Amino acid sequence: MSQPLFCRRVAFGRQSRRSQRSPAGIQTPVMTRTHRFPVRAALLAALASASLFASFSARADDGFTAAQRQEIVEIVRSALKQDPTILGDAITAMRAQGEAAQQAASLRAIHDNAGKLETSDTDVVLGNPHGSVTIVEFYDPRCPYCRKVLPIIDKLVADEPDLRLVEKVIPVLGPNSQLEAQALLAAARQNGYMKFQHALMTNSEAPSIEHIRAVATSVGLDAARLETDMKGAEVGALLRSNLELARKVGVDGTPTFIVGEKTIIPGAASESDLRAAIAAARKAK
Repeated sequence: MSQPLFCRRVAFGRQSRRSQRSPAGIQTPVMTRTHRFPVRAALLAALASASLFASFSARADDGFTAAQRQEIVEIVRSALKQDPTILGDAITAMRAQGEAAQQAASLRAIHDNAGKLETSDTDVVLGNPHGSVTIVEFYDPRCPYCRKVLPIIDKLVADEPDLRLVEKVIPVLGPNSQLEAQALLAAARQNGYMKFQHALMTNSEAPSIEHIRAVATSVGLDAARLETDMKGAEVGALLRSNLELARKVGVDGTPTFIVGEKTIIPGAASESDLRAAIAAARKAK
């Protein structure tokens, strides 16, 4: 199965060795493809082996002699030497179980937070405000994968008359993300969210307040008002709320799409995947 492509915040919600605190208090994570590296696989194998032997030893305490316990360990060690794929299969099964458990926990959290996800009156809502199918997108304006799916989102909003798209901006990639996220929400206060979003996210120029003011002016917004609103309490509170909600529902990177209460799609989803999820959500109504 191919791994999703997204911008991942390392240790989401917690400080990580590989992340730093920006002056604004936002972690600066690394950006990663979510494939697994050989070193990680080796570490998992070592941990799995240790867990396996520990499990046998714990069970062996129930009536086995020391010699019998040692014999059990030797049998397991011999089996792994003769057929190392046993360990690989075990790791795969453990990983699948972990992912399934995480998915189930996220779906429970989505159900518990459905009101905050779907009915917030402070987020930007695209498409049909009263649509029967809701997609919630968590995204970072600096994330290249979020930028990649922007045309797909536009097409879905145009083609699906009953689609309600709730945009949750979460600045997870550091100070530049924080700056642009503030600008997006400030643009929404002037009813200029979409035109500002497209101008900003299709532009490769280095982020700065001067650049943001220029983009705002180019799409007909009041740049001075936008800069003031960026620093306002309402914009700051909404970003903090979005980040906290993302943590609660288990968002691990951007973009992440939540379709109804049954489907979570992490990463740069294809148009076909999103349309299939919309169709399934519509059928489940």
